[in-house]
Amino acid sequence: MTQSLDRPVAPARPAPPEIPPARPGAHPAPRSRRGWFGRYYTVPLAVATAAYLLYQLPPYLTFDPARSGIPMRFPLHYAVLAGHVLTGTVTLVTMCLQLWPWLRRNHPAVHRWSGRLYVFAGALPSAALALVMFPFSFPSGSVAVLMSGVMWAVTSVVGWIRARQGRYAEHRRWMLYSFAIVWGQTVWGLVIGLTLFRLPFAIDITYIAESARWVGWVGNLVLVHWWLERTARHGRDLAEAGRRP
Repeated sequence: MTQSLDRPVAPARPAPPEIPPARPGAHPAPRSRRGWFGRYYTVPLAVATAAYLLYQLPPYLTFDPARSGIPMRFPLHYAVLAGHVLTGTVTLVTMCLQLWPWLRRNHPAVHRWSGRLYVFAGALPSAALALVMFPFSFPSGSVAVLMSGVMWAVTSVVGWIRARQGRYAEHRRWMLYSFAIVWGQTVWGLVIGLTLFRLPFAIDITYIAESARWVGWVGNLVLVHWWLERTARHGRDLAEAGRRP
């Protein structure tokens, strides 16, 4: 069928611009170094959290002081201890939700509410209950418990305040510090203590308790701070490569 002479002919689309070739000798932009673990770290984190809770939580679900394995030193000791463990469970579960990138991107409201639960139903009450117990439950390593409890509460509150202020980069940094403290004190402290107890030679319980309680959370803080500085420097390198002529 021939086209009518009075109908305007549509102009041809312009050809897409050619991509200029790379300048000889130019350095390619650095690639991301996240790797498999950087993309899927929530999987091993959730597995480790579930394994720890399956080991630690059941004795306290029966509300039987005899199953706790800790001598009761004051009338409300078991109630405080059980509250500490249960609020610590809330802390670990919400920490996994907070660190889940997919949830943060696609369901920001769930991320915000799990963050509030982490701070006000997990970190703050769990830290306060630990501070109530430490003179009785932790005759060795009590200074480490005191310091970690105070710093856990402080980093959690500062992280929440920074989120309320819209300063999200600082919010992320402070909350990662908070996660490092709770994971180091709760999980790595237990792992280090159990490992030292099984050494083939005898070690004073005082040294075991001190090592387990200090190395766990201080080591985690150092590693997280190093990782934050390294990724920030890598991000600046990427930005600089993008601006480079």
